[in-house]
Amino acid sequence: MDAGGPVSAEIVIETGPNGREPCLARARVPVSAVVRTAYRDTPAAAERVAEPALSSAEVRGAIAYCAAERCVEAGAFCRDCRKRTDADGLATLDQFCAQFAAMTFSDTGLALQPGGPRPAAAFPSLAALARDWQGEEYWFLARRVIRRIRKEEDPRPKRMAGAADDLPDPVLILVRPQLADNIGMVARAMANFGLDDLRLVDPRDGWPNEKARAAASGANFIVDAARAFPALETAIGDLNFVCATTARQRDLAKPVLTPEQAVQEIRRRMDDGQRCGIVFGPERAGLETDEVAVADAVIMVPVNPRFASLNLAQAALLLGYEWLKETRRGSLGRVTTYETPLTAGQQTRGSPPATKEQLVGFFEQLEEELERLGFFNPPHKRQTVVRNIRTMFSRIGATEQEVRTLRGIVATLSRGKGAGRKSPT
Repeated sequence: MDAGGPVSAEIVIETGPNGREPCLARARVPVSAVVRTAYRDTPAAAERVAEPALSSAEVRGAIAYCAAERCVEAGAFCRDCRKRTDADGLATLDQFCAQFAAMTFSDTGLALQPGGPRPAAAFPSLAALARDWQGEEYWFLARRVIRRIRKEEDPRPKRMAGAADDLPDPVLILVRPQLADNIGMVARAMANFGLDDLRLVDPRDGWPNEKARAAASGANFIVDAARAFPALETAIGDLNFVCATTARQRDLAKPVLTPEQAVQEIRRRMDDGQRCGIVFGPERAGLETDEVAVADAVIMVPVNPRFASLNLAQAALLLGYEWLKETRRGSLGRVTTYETPLTAGQQTRGSPPATKEQLVGFFEQLEEELERLGFFNPPHKRQTVVRNIRTMFSRIGATEQEVRTLRGIVATLSRGKGAGRKSPT
């Protein structure tokens, strides 16, 4: 073990022929072996890389250590990690090869004699040599494992913050969607507005589909949980109230609702314990009239009558936005550790609005300097000009900090500031 001792309660630094390397303290297993097995298989499989088996806490500790890149602080890197080659200054493949006294390649019989300080090495192929030089980005793999663990523990990690299980959301049903990309974009729109129950009816490109996950841009939890059904009747079988979206007028005796009216009705019914859904048709022509017929109401969006068609993601976004407005669960923009929820209206960046006394002080300073410089000419219009100036600056709703800035500007322009400033001529 390195003289530096343990880096943490579970990780120590071992010094060997390959340099300093982080290992689990009890089993002396390299962190890279744990991360590699957890990524390629499962965290449970990573427990078996040592004998006796590692604990779940040890495996997670190694993964967390790697994901946080604590090896950089310790100056110790796993043998085949990209960070080791970077730390050793091996920026090119030639530099990597120059380390070895000799090199052989089993697939071709090629032998090289770089004459470096490290012992001779054998590689299966040139491609294997290049992979060894590039190294594995273990910290990236560790972060993927952490996301996978979180997903298993909470399959819907990006649900609406504070959304309780007793406040259900409507189901969105896509009938015969033609492009997996559109399904992914619908999932993204749903995630934006706190919806997460997506159902598909006979998707053209089959299901599941990796293109949908790529287009979801982080809303994979909705794509992964989406269910496919062979027919619309089975997809809506457990629902009490269903609305069908359409841009075309149908000769059906049904209520026609705007998105706002539709979500109000859905909210009322869901508060009574009913399950509700919204049906969207395929991209090319929308729902068939027979499919609209099984719905309880029709949703039509106010649009340009000469260009009324919306794509799937646009339609889902409109309905999701109206739903979030109705439930009042959203926030203006994102909220993170460093960003608190905003409210609509003028943002003052922590400075309160200026008082009238502060504004009048600014007005008097400005008017005094304008008077000194002969701005009020002819004199008999002075009062009108002053009134206009005060009206203009009052209208901006300045904060205390902004008034101080304005007064500083007036002082600098009138008296000059700094040795390099020239006097006005």
